[in-house]
Amino acid sequence: MKHFCFCFFFILANSAVAQWLIVPMEQGAQTNHLKAYGLTYWALEVPREYRCYWWLNYRGGAFVLPDSQDVRVRAALMGVRFEPMSLAEYDTIKATVLQGNNMDEILLEKAPKIAVYAPSESSPYRDPWDDAVKIALDYAEIPYDEIWDKDVQSGVLQTQGYDWLHLHHEDFTGQHGKFHAAFSTQVWYQQRMLMFEKAAAESGFRRVARHKGETAQMIADYIANGGFIFAMCSAPETLDIALATGGGAVDIVAPELDGTPIDANGQTKLDFQRTLAFENFTLYTNPFRYEFSDIDNPRPDMDAQSGVEDFVLFEFAAKHDAIPTMLTQNHVSVVPGYLGQTTSFNMDTIRGSVTILGQVEGTNYAKYIHGKLGKGTFTFLGGHDPEDYRHLVGEGKIPTNLDLHKHSPGYRLILNNILFPAARKKPQKT
Repeated sequence: MKHFCFCFFFILANSAVAQWLIVPMEQGAQTNHLKAYGLTYWALEVPREYRCYWWLNYRGGAFVLPDSQDVRVRAALMGVRFEPMSLAEYDTIKATVLQGNNMDEILLEKAPKIAVYAPSESSPYRDPWDDAVKIALDYAEIPYDEIWDKDVQSGVLQTQGYDWLHLHHEDFTGQHGKFHAAFSTQVWYQQRMLMFEKAAAESGFRRVARHKGETAQMIADYIANGGFIFAMCSAPETLDIALATGGGAVDIVAPELDGTPIDANGQTKLDFQRTLAFENFTLYTNPFRYEFSDIDNPRPDMDAQSGVEDFVLFEFAAKHDAIPTMLTQNHVSVVPGYLGQTTSFNMDTIRGSVTILGQVEGTNYAKYIHGKLGKGTFTFLGGHDPEDYRHLVGEGKIPTNLDLHKHSPGYRLILNNILFPAARKKPQKT
């Protein structure tokens, strides 16, 4: 208590000295990299709506916030380190950023309104696994709403003005997560199937694949109309598979799962013009195989050793490629790998218009990718939890404790995506 009172007195005593606060983000300079994003988001929120900046490639992607007593107090409460800057110091450093090699300044204009695709808290069923993005949002103290199929299909993404949508360990193909072989006798799996079948019927669909496929198409429409989505684990792969089937119109679901015969020509009927990131992929429709397609890149040695999925973040020209530069801001260039149902993305199946943000060295595995659709964008990150190398279904729902991982580079990538919609986008230079 005495320590906090001293810090609070120090904050007040020095509040008139500076004009700006820089939140450093390089290795060793920040006490809590993850909560620094939450502090910046808080500064952008109503009623404050402070004018904030993101200095790309300067001190690990530093944030610049106005110096005010409430910002200083909030930073102290969150455990985020900042450095005061006088107006002269700010002008000097800003000139360095604007004129320097491969740096730039991005204005952060507003706090994005965030939605997470997940069963609501009032639902009697909850998935037996955690969600890395919800963990990151909760830890950084960033607010969000949970929405589900009924909400998406009612148009809530547009009508409620959501700027950013997150998808995690989802299956938009109607194959119930490909869990049939391992968990068909488990109560949680049976409850999950019943919940999905009931929701489909209530929405007027005879098959779960058609219901989930409709959600996938609505999400694609949301992106095309200017929305931003971030997806992890199986969501990127199954979203594109669902889109390729015309929202489930092509039946690729085995009869063991939905009671209807699979389309024997389903593979040839896939329409890759409808997908976001992937094309020319091959489906795995066997219900006893825990994989959806060859978009994912499983390797025999993955379960035996950590390290095979470590990935390198590509460096982009900040003044020419501001968006990928924002998405890759970090205090390290190599991020420790981690597994998931979809661990990484086969580069042979990624369409040429998609930007590779991070790749596993010496392989054709992309871990982190970004692309555009219409007025919006999508960003996909492979794997389940950046600080849980091999998260298993059924090992419990105790979420990763980010107090033990305040400097997680993998979680920083997630939080880059959360602030990305706040940025004023500069016209791309040609």
